[in-house]
Amino acid sequence: MALTRQLNPLDRLLGEADTVLRTLSRRAQAPSRPSPAEGHSDGDLSPAQRRHVAGLMRVNHTGEVCAQALYQGQALTAKLAEVREEMRQAAREEGDHLAWCAERLRELDSHPSLLNPAWYGVSFLLGATAGAVGDKWSLGFVAATEERVCRHLRDHLRQLPDDDRKSQLILQQMLEDEERHGQNALDAGGADFPQPVKDVMSAVARVMTRSSYHI
Repeated sequence: MALTRQLNPLDRLLGEADTVLRTLSRRAQAPSRPSPAEGHSDGDLSPAQRRHVAGLMRVNHTGEVCAQALYQGQALTAKLAEVREEMRQAAREEGDHLAWCAERLRELDSHPSLLNPAWYGVSFLLGATAGAVGDKWSLGFVAATEERVCRHLRDHLRQLPDDDRKSQLILQQMLEDEERHGQNALDAGGADFPQPVKDVMSAVARVMTRSSYHI
């Protein structure tokens, strides 16, 4: 009978390092779901429109890098096993988003943000800290974060050219998933953060958005 080997600290460390490398790689890991844009052709975009769409998708790609780091940090420090599994399941779906955005950037002859490693580090520390404080606050942080993400996605959907059906389909599916992640976090007992905390989070998100759009 085969025995399941328990992972030692070195195994777990190597596993986490592999997650970091795959997240920050120019070619993300294969998604578990096909891209919503699959089977659709590129619209007739002008050079200026392609640059703008690439900037928007670069911002969304960076957001997914941050999500991977956030969930990774929270899963490491979460107290309850069901909360850790909730984080890992959300991270798997966010991994799909990461791959879809990376693929769309390649189609637009563009690239991910050069600032991704820095944003990953910041997000990992925030996630680990939230998880260490307590599952109620960790889940609340997820809900507040997803609320900010959904605002960005709705704004980006309004900015996309009418002909860019591929990007529209990707962002629409991402929005649906993010709304569910936020609601699941609240349903699991997450705290509803006070507005001043959300305002600070929004300010940080604006810095990330403006920098990732250009760099």
